[in-house]
Amino acid sequence: MQYIQLGTTGLRVSRLCLGTMTYGSSKWRDWILEEEESKPFYKKALEAGINFFDTADVYSLGVSEEITGRALKEYAKRDDVVIATKVFSPMGGGPNQRGLSRKHIFDSIDGSLRRLQTDYVDLYQIHRWDPTTPIEETLEALNDLVRMGKVRYIGASSMYAWQLAKALYTADLRGWTRFATMQNHYNLIYREEEREMIPLCLDQGVGIIPWSPMARGFLAGNRTQDKSGETARAKTDDMAHHMYYSEADFAVLKEVQTLADGRGLKPAQVALAWMLHKPGITAPIVGASKMYQLEEAIAASEVSLSDEEVRSLEQAYVPHKVLGHV
Repeated sequence: MQYIQLGTTGLRVSRLCLGTMTYGSSKWRDWILEEEESKPFYKKALEAGINFFDTADVYSLGVSEEITGRALKEYAKRDDVVIATKVFSPMGGGPNQRGLSRKHIFDSIDGSLRRLQTDYVDLYQIHRWDPTTPIEETLEALNDLVRMGKVRYIGASSMYAWQLAKALYTADLRGWTRFATMQNHYNLIYREEEREMIPLCLDQGVGIIPWSPMARGFLAGNRTQDKSGETARAKTDDMAHHMYYSEADFAVLKEVQTLADGRGLKPAQVALAWMLHKPGITAPIVGASKMYQLEEAIAASEVSLSDEEVRSLEQAYVPHKVLGHV
């Protein structure tokens, strides 16, 4: 496994990050793996050299954090792993159990630390932009968590480039901790981030850790145009059905499959290798519900693509409307 600096910080992370939304409670989503089914994935990731794990309080309403905390405590030393989690989404029915107010951030970090069984989170990310809370309030609260030692670095997730620019400027102006990472929606099917967000991150030294590099499984090549597929998630993932499945998306997938067949690779490996070749990408966040998916992702981190192969994969792309900010 290769390791890389997380943005311009001194923190080194594996080129792949294991996303843990898949591990939690099937009561939350029917394709979620329960704890005993989930544990082998953490063990395999650690054995392969992955030291970067991403979760969120909202995943299975806290159960994913609990499973992640127990698994990493069993299989790894705390100092050897980088744990990332997120705050923003509703964690209850109360009016202050959501968003990015100082109150919700302070309440949420304590809940996450308790569930993760750790004294600190390496990377604490705002899951989305909160239009109802001044960014100054959010950033000051996050800065205070860093000063308290509960958080080591802070990050952002899907938003418009102007919003990230405003946050970075505000942090610099006030002398507060600035966002070190951007976890954005980016893959071969959805490349709108190349217009403004990725250039901004490159200019500002913000590490890019894309979510859904496989387009929620679409780039694995097991989806059909009638919005069905082989897995439970393929058949029931309404978010994927909304975001992908256009004729142009299947045209991109065809290029992926053609190259994969010619190289003796899986389509998912080609898609992941493409992303790892793109400028500024630190560590795509990969999810896996079957062990072969994780094994293929690990192998993909060693795949090289030529400039001509990259162009062939990109040639069928057409612009998309903005997706993934809400």
